[in-house]
Amino acid sequence: MEKFDIGKVKFDEKGLCAAIAQDYKTGLIMMIAWMNKEALELTLATRKVHYWSRSRNKLWFKGEESGNVQEVKNIYIDCDMDAVLIKVNQIGGAACHTGYASCFYREIKENGDMETQGEKIFDPEKVYKKKG
Repeated sequence: MEKFDIGKVKFDEKGLCAAIAQDYKTGLIMMIAWMNKEALELTLATRKVHYWSRSRNKLWFKGEESGNVQEVKNIYIDCDMDAVLIKVNQIGGAACHTGYASCFYREIKENGDMETQGEKIFDPEKVYKKKG
């Protein structure tokens, strides 16, 4: 068994690596986001998932506003050491900011139609405070 060395993670030119969150019970892919070194370190230390928000340009604790925290069950790193897969216990049942369990709730059909899969678990208008 070897010791994990965060210094060997291949973060891109912006200091980021892809992070996939998967429900540890069902196998449902919940979301993909980005982590910088600090987010990965915090995730490893706290066993609660942290990401880097490219749109807000800041560190982001998943669930800080919604309460839909991701508790780490397992963390895997790919063969190139440039992406992580995190198996999580999704508190609140929804990972997507739109209210769905998964960010991948729209299926593109062979005929080009796009169909929503599943039901919203929460109303984002009620969960996220509008800053103005």
